[in-house]
Amino acid sequence: MTTPAADFDELVTRDDTAVSTGSTNDTEPIGTRLDDWWGRMLRSPLRQRLWYWGGPIAVTLLAAVLRLWRLGDPRSLVFDETFYVKDSYTLMKFGYEGSWPADADKSFNAGNVDVYTSAGSYVAHPPLGKWLISFGLQVFGAENTVGWRVSTAIVGILAVVVLVLIARQLFRSTVLATIAGGLLAIDGHAIVMSRTALLDNFVMIFCLLGFWAVLLDRGQSARRLSLWLTRRTDAGRGTDWGPALWGRPWLVAAGLAFGLATAVKWSGLYFLAAFAVYTLVVDAVARQHAGVTFWVSGTIFKQAPATFLLTVPIALAGYLASWTGWFVTKGGYYRDWADQPGNAVTGMLSWVPHAVQSFWHYQVSVYGFNVNEHSPHSYSANPLTWLFLVRPTAFYYVGQDQGQGGCSFSGGCAQYITSIANPILWWAATAAIFYLVYRLIRYRQWQVGLILMGMVAGYLPWLLYTQRTVFQFYGIVFEPYMILGLVFVMGLLLGTRTDPTWRRLSGVRLVGFFLALVIGVSAFFYPVWVGVQVPTWFAQIHYWLPGWR
Repeated sequence: MTTPAADFDELVTRDDTAVSTGSTNDTEPIGTRLDDWWGRMLRSPLRQRLWYWGGPIAVTLLAAVLRLWRLGDPRSLVFDETFYVKDSYTLMKFGYEGSWPADADKSFNAGNVDVYTSAGSYVAHPPLGKWLISFGLQVFGAENTVGWRVSTAIVGILAVVVLVLIARQLFRSTVLATIAGGLLAIDGHAIVMSRTALLDNFVMIFCLLGFWAVLLDRGQSARRLSLWLTRRTDAGRGTDWGPALWGRPWLVAAGLAFGLATAVKWSGLYFLAAFAVYTLVVDAVARQHAGVTFWVSGTIFKQAPATFLLTVPIALAGYLASWTGWFVTKGGYYRDWADQPGNAVTGMLSWVPHAVQSFWHYQVSVYGFNVNEHSPHSYSANPLTWLFLVRPTAFYYVGQDQGQGGCSFSGGCAQYITSIANPILWWAATAAIFYLVYRLIRYRQWQVGLILMGMVAGYLPWLLYTQRTVFQFYGIVFEPYMILGLVFVMGLLLGTRTDPTWRRLSGVRLVGFFLALVIGVSAFFYPVWVGVQVPTWFAQIHYWLPGWR
């Protein structure tokens, strides 16, 4: 059983061993009028190229509009922007995060942004995400709320592009790739995270880039293994353990991407570890299929060291590079810790530079803080509930009575921003992920395994921290893989143009109805994703579950 694989000029997918719900014969009608019309539309090479690029460009433009419209509203710090925007500003000024007085938000919102001090501030996350936010501050100014959020918005738009390219590589279908990008473009979770200056969108894009690199390396390494074995066989030499494949630029790129994700938040480490193991498993299976005699030990003793050296050093270099500002200045938090009497290491490690000792102490301290963060929060959500959308995070809420703040409704108004995903899309994607687990066990399709690996890296580690204070919006890092899983299932439902007409029509109608429903729900939720002033009753009818309030 293989996954649907299509040329870009087909309506959906062509599966060499198509999944079918019924038998076919030579007299049973196949395809639909829609297939015939689509075939006529893409008859010429020019039209094929227009569709090849046109669909992805269209969903990218849609994503840009939904993320950039009214980006500067609300004109105040939203949720954890209070940390990251201000930290980004002082990082830009000093090269490290400075300190702020307790009432700094009010002043910052009013445009008086220079109320910081040069004293180093204790921060729980590495600097890269804040450096990226600071680019927007440099372009638009820290007084401009667009400058706070434009970096995350751009990343959210780029994520749609990357997801389209990944989906096309996985499914060999422009239709399915366009659907994947379109679903990410219109989902509320992705929209809100792209319109708020938090760090998680940056983790998501770097992990997604690493995932793409792993996908590209998979095909490249298989071809190089086959070429090596052919040469050995032609030379009359044994295959034994097989080669250590060093020429793997996409694997190096994956290591760098995951290292940069870690330089935003430490959760990027889970992707580095998970996909390092994944690539070794793929290498082992490839060796077995190629006829390598000792394919297990060959992977462990020859390829594993090479894979480690191709990924881990570059990941570490990317992480350390993000701390350059802390190293080259003197004011960062704990920067002179080892210089204080009694703190520096003695004995065999006394030669280690004090800056490195201070840095290590800082990292250990941050680890302890993150692991033991149990402060109660009204929007904390147990990771076990994330897939079911039980407790989304409300980022912003301002209520107005009639006559206040431009409110003209008798029951009052609300400006509300909730990071809830499109619930129909999210729940369907969750169901698809569970189905893919079954499908991997049953058919062992590599595309399914790769998609699920994204979920393993992005979601499963959080189940170790069910007692820690965590939030539903952390799920943005694995949302692209939920969408890929859902689109994979859509491809199965759509079938192929060689399917019986009744099956083809059923699949097209079902997927079409689902997409129309998702679009309608996104239109319904969009005002409470972007903080448009709405009647209070309108905000309240978006509370479908008790935890959504």
